[in-house]
Parts: sequence; C-alpha cells; structure tokens
Amino acid sequence: MKLMFASDIHGSAYYCEKMLECYRREKAERLWILGDILYHGPRNDLPKEYAPKKVIAMLNDIKEEICAVRGNCDTEVDQMVLEFPILADYSLLAADGLRLYATHGHVYNEQHMPPLMAGDILIHGHTHIYEIKKTGEHVILNPGSVSIPKGGNPPTYGILEDRVFSVRDLDGQILKSIEL
Repeated sequence: MKLMFASDIHGSAYYCEKMLECYRREKAERLWILGDILYHGPRNDLPKEYAPKKVIAMLNDIKEEICAVRGNCDTEVDQMVLEFPILADYSLLAADGLRLYATHGHVYNEQHMPPLMAGDILIHGHTHIYEIKKTGEHVILNPGSVSIPKGGNPPTYGILEDRVFSVRDLDGQILKSIEL
C-alpha cells in the first residue's frame, strides 16, 4: 500500500496543482490531507496563486481518493464547498501493520500527545516544518507544508510505502526517511 500525506495547502492553486502532480507521479492509493486546505490564516502571507475556488475544484475532482482531517484554519463553510469530509479532528489509520494517529497538529503534537498505545505513530502538519522523530515508544511524522514551508525548507509531502515513511520535495527527491 502506498499513501501520500500532505498538509497546509492554504488555498494555493499553484501548490495544490504541484501536489496533485506529485500524487499522480507517485501513484499513491490515497491522498491524506492533514488540514489547512483553503484559508491562508491570519499569521501567514498569501501563498503563491492564492485561489481557494480553484483548489476546491481540483480536490473535488478526486474526492474519492482523499482522506482529510481539520486544521485550525478549516471551518464549516469550507466543508460546504468541499465534497469530502474535512471536519474530523483526527483519524486512526491501520496500514501495513502500523497504527497511525493522523491529525493537524494544532491540538495534538509532540508537546501534547494524544492517547497513543506503545508503537503508535503520530502524523501531523501545522508547523510547516517536516520532521521524522522517534520519541520513547512512538514515532512522530510531519510531512511539512505544500505551500508555505518554514524554517528554510522547500515545499514537501510524505510517502508511506512498505513501512517506510519519507519526506520528499516536489521533485520527488527524498529529504529524510525512516523505516517503521
């Protein structure tokens, strides 16, 4: 099973299209969006080609392939225009014998862990900085941001395949990976 994880599109039609090009190139079975889909938020500058209506159309075209969780910039009005569920605060995912707790990261994160069992994996966005980290009995994954990366990072996404999670730039180059 091959899954793609992306976070923090923030209404950028330019980067949404780039993300979908990566998704098609990777031939992933599902696209997991870890929140902050349409709105740029009050703390961020407008991303390149900020056009939420175009993002809506692009994502609705593949609605059957998307799983999403709510980010701190996602609201009920966003759900009214997106044709796939986005308002869950988290989702539990079992894949390749792994248990992942997928959330945006503004509520649950390394500083405020959700109730995980030993061996569970927390995957979230929100910080706009990619990360792969083992901490005690858990692994914390963050695919970074597709459109507004921080910390000097390029736009990134994550791939989970054959129990390996990798963070990749938009050219598909692996920046960091971990065998889970």
